[in-house]
Amino acid sequence: MNTLNPDALLAQLNWRYATKKFDATKKIPAGTWAALEHALLLTPSSFGLQPWKFIVITDAAVRQKLVHVSWNQTQPTDCSHHTVFAVRKAIAEKDVDRFLDSIIATRGGAKESLKGYGDMMTGFAGKAAQEGWLREWAIRQVYIALGNFMTSAAVLGVDTCPMEGIEPANYDKILGLDGSEFETVVACAAGYRAADDKHAQLAKVRFPASEVIQHI
Repeated sequence: MNTLNPDALLAQLNWRYATKKFDATKKIPAGTWAALEHALLLTPSSFGLQPWKFIVITDAAVRQKLVHVSWNQTQPTDCSHHTVFAVRKAIAEKDVDRFLDSIIATRGGAKESLKGYGDMMTGFAGKAAQEGWLREWAIRQVYIALGNFMTSAAVLGVDTCPMEGIEPANYDKILGLDGSEFETVVACAAGYRAADDKHAQLAKVRFPASEVIQHI
């Protein structure tokens, strides 16, 4: 198994930053982008339920509309690929059943053997929905995907900018998500930094390890 040298990993994580200004002339190569999309697919989630959809926007006209509902930030138009991370609004028994079908299709075996697991997931989702925290649980899974995407991009030398400074409801209207099973949570621009982005040279500000990491 090939592994990344620890120093190389830290070098890439130190290199990355929330890119404020992208070079609009530089595009992510197809092979690199394919790997980043696959990294999204490989993101872990609670129970493996994957309550998300990733919408990759390359259409210039759509991206221009998104600028106006992104606090007029220009990353959506200047980046190479703009990705919206959407969450499934509800987890129903049909969603659990579809996941179980996927397990059998991938690993083989009898679906009946997964009944206990299926019942547990359905019970969890029902309880979470009844108590009003199912959406919050699902959104946390989406942020795991965002973190995985940004780290994978950094390892491949691709710049990113996570964007919570957006209007999710208007994103939904522009992207046709209104009335669907999904809604916008966060976006992430990806591409290559502009040479004159002053933020690239700023030192990272982090609390010391002694304050935030505890060994017991």
